[in-house]
Amino acid sequence: MSAAESSADLFRHVSAEKAAFYRCIMEVFAAAKRQYRLQLRPDEVLVEARWQGPAPRIEDVNAALAQLTAWGNLESHPDTARVSSLSDFYRARFLYRLSQGGEAVESALTVFVQTLQRRAELQTVALEDIASRLEALRVLVGASDVDVAKIHETMRDLVRVFEGLAENAQAFMAGVARSIELQRAEAGSVASYKRRLIDYLERFMGDLVRRSDSIARLIRALEPQVDAMLQQVAAREARDAAPDDARGQADARDRYRAIWQERWIGLRGWFISTGNEPPQAELLRARARSAIPQLLAAIAAINERRSGRSDRSADFRVLAGWFAACGDDDAAHRLARAAFAINPARHFLLNVDAEAELPAHTPWAEAPPLRIHPRLRQYGEATPRGPLPRVKDRGEARALLAVQLAQESAQVEAARRRLATGRPARLSDLGELDPAAFGLFLGLLGEALSEQRGPDAAVERRTGDGLLDIRLEPLAADSHASIATPHGIFAGRDHVITISPTQAGE
Repeated sequence: MSAAESSADLFRHVSAEKAAFYRCIMEVFAAAKRQYRLQLRPDEVLVEARWQGPAPRIEDVNAALAQLTAWGNLESHPDTARVSSLSDFYRARFLYRLSQGGEAVESALTVFVQTLQRRAELQTVALEDIASRLEALRVLVGASDVDVAKIHETMRDLVRVFEGLAENAQAFMAGVARSIELQRAEAGSVASYKRRLIDYLERFMGDLVRRSDSIARLIRALEPQVDAMLQQVAAREARDAAPDDARGQADARDRYRAIWQERWIGLRGWFISTGNEPPQAELLRARARSAIPQLLAAIAAINERRSGRSDRSADFRVLAGWFAACGDDDAAHRLARAAFAINPARHFLLNVDAEAELPAHTPWAEAPPLRIHPRLRQYGEATPRGPLPRVKDRGEARALLAVQLAQESAQVEAARRRLATGRPARLSDLGELDPAAFGLFLGLLGEALSEQRGPDAAVERRTGDGLLDIRLEPLAADSHASIATPHGIFAGRDHVITISPTQAGE
């Protein structure tokens, strides 16, 4: 059996015919795992399970345990502790415990249920905890005798708090308005929820604005020592890695350091802007502000639905009163035709020749059949009169478009040959650029600056189409460069730019 098939068997008890019965048994083993109990007997399972009806027979429990063992959720071992005779020895008695795959399935189902039941929260306490952990890191890093163990412990606490904040914020941004609950709620509960939600959002946004700046300052203060700190934490974690040669230990350190580096980048991006992207804290604050208009719109929809409510039974009762008030049958017939759109057969003027002579009182049953054109059924209108419009010859327009595309391609290729020389050049030495070359230059400059971490940092990246490599090195802050274009002068700080074609672009 392949690994995929055996993994699929682990979930078969969830969709089997006796799924509820199997889940009761697996919940007993999951509870035993939490209580550090190694194994269970069938009679213990029978007593401790929370059955959804009358307790089953011990034979049914034994059969279910055997089936779960066959699927791989449980492991069985012979039970020889209660053997008192030779016949007991030869009788099949087993002890059961969760298998490794069974533990994984139970953990996955627990996380699945918790995720479905979790409500989105905006954690102001988490912001306070993040600030306190960063302050503790700043003190530990600045001490004369660096305590790596305390730094590691503080980093783990910081990551745990930050992951909880990020997960709850993501759940909040996914659906804060609770439109389904609001649409089903009563007006009183909606108004009460509106007041609580607005107070909740105002309190969180105020705390987020107040603490984001202090957290950003602490992160910037730690950045000079971040690399050394993460290296020490990774080396400490690598000591617990499986025994291996020197190369394996070095790989373990690099792996742990990459993990911690990614976590730090995520934390930094939450509170400090990276390139043109605003920090995630600002996006969360904007989403929290937009939740209030969404809530008000949902309440307006509820009020509109209540004011324009239609009751079919009430309409029929009013119509019945109108029928009772009719003076004679003719008046009642006229009311029925008006109320239920009972029109005579002359209502649809489709067969003009045949219907022109029909009197107005001709019933549908006595009128000739209607001849409906298939176009009317398909498009809702009859065949239009007159000849079909001529087909336009667009050959000249296509030729003109092809010439324009060829000219633009030639201009772009000429601009690429001029700029992508593979040699360093100052922006002030580029001289005058034509529109095609200037457009290409702006695109390359924008891609390079989007990756720049700071105004004094050099940046190197490959373009999105994979045809060019760009390297941009800023010069002195007081340097100046200007580029003449047909539309004006492009000026700014001077840089050294190197544009090289890749193998794919050659």
